Amino acid sequence: MAVKVLLKEDVENLGYAGEVYAVADGYGRNYLIPRGLAVKASPKVMKQAESWRQRAAARREQQRAEFAALAARISATELAFEAKAGETGKLYGSVTTADVVEALNAALGIDLDRRLVVSEPLRQLGKHHVPVRLSAEFHPTVTVVIREEGAVEADEEAAEETDAEAEVA
Repeated sequence: MAVKVLLKEDVENLGYAGEVYAVADGYGRNYLIPRGLAVKASPKVMKQAESWRQRAAARREQQRAEFAALAARISATELAFEAKAGETGKLYGSVTTADVVEALNAALGIDLDRRLVVSEPLRQLGKHHVPVRLSAEFHPTVTVVIREEGAVEADEEAAEETDAEAEVA
């Protein structure tokens, strides 16, 4: 059997607030209604539907603008990690999604959930593009650069030696 419900909030993989949907009886009764995500569609409730639609549309538009700005900031961000690696460039450990989210949160001053980063652990030196799923519409990628531990200091020393040689000449 199916029950008609009016969504009070946007529900992922179902629909938007203010819209009426026919859902499985158990899904409506045991999940949507107890969590306050929906109410059983009745004539009285249907009169309130338009105001819920308008509020939800305004909330979605505001959220969309926030996600667009955040997506631009995330796409422009490059995170650098140092890790021990073998001669082939394969890491002894890995850079996990938790590491990426922690560095991203620190760099941008935000609080992303690690489940939004859609990636397998990174196990190779080099530059990686890691997707972040902010919403169904916004999927920016953050650039993650993994260098061998100690490589940054070696690069800086080589640059200083080159500068010193240039000054002597």
